[in-house]
Amino acid sequence: MKRLLIAAAASILAASAQAAPVFSDDFNSDPTGLNTTPAGWNVTLGTVDTIGTGFFDLIPGSGNYIDLDGSTNNAGVLAHALTLTKGTHYVLSFDLAGNHRDSATEHVLVEFGTSFQTYSLPESAGWTHYTLDFTPLLSGTRYIRFSNAGGDNIGMLLDNVNVAAVPEPETYAMLLAGLGMVGLMVRRRTTV
Repeated sequence: MKRLLIAAAASILAASAQAAPVFSDDFNSDPTGLNTTPAGWNVTLGTVDTIGTGFFDLIPGSGNYIDLDGSTNNAGVLAHALTLTKGTHYVLSFDLAGNHRDSATEHVLVEFGTSFQTYSLPESAGWTHYTLDFTPLLSGTRYIRFSNAGGDNIGMLLDNVNVAAVPEPETYAMLLAGLGMVGLMVRRRTTV
């Protein structure tokens, strides 16, 4: 019984330690094209381009990705809506790269719910991984938004957007307390 309890505790801890995926998009299933909107996303205030394999492939071997400043001299705001749960800690992760065509440094404002951060990369920067955290105070629809500053048809590149729910430390404490109680119950039964 003791071995069974230890095995159950180990498997529960391993499963709970991992973040639960909520959303993921690598843009590889989207067709390439100028001024296109990737499936499941919205573009407002301008345009974005879906580029990559065989079409303006600026970073070969990366599949498809998004040029955050489309081909209309008006950078769009790329947005995706998510339904999030009150009090759950979420982590947005994504890869950005420089524009690979112009010597200018690009700037992108990333918003996740009420969290936001501006990221800057020089033209030649390769894929750089970033994260942004958010814990909603109320359940409901929240947005991921990527806004490239500019409007010159050359924007920062975006790929591998993911959102995951991450267990809070309090969850681990409650789990360990529950396992301790089960352990005490098992111990009592074996001594009686």
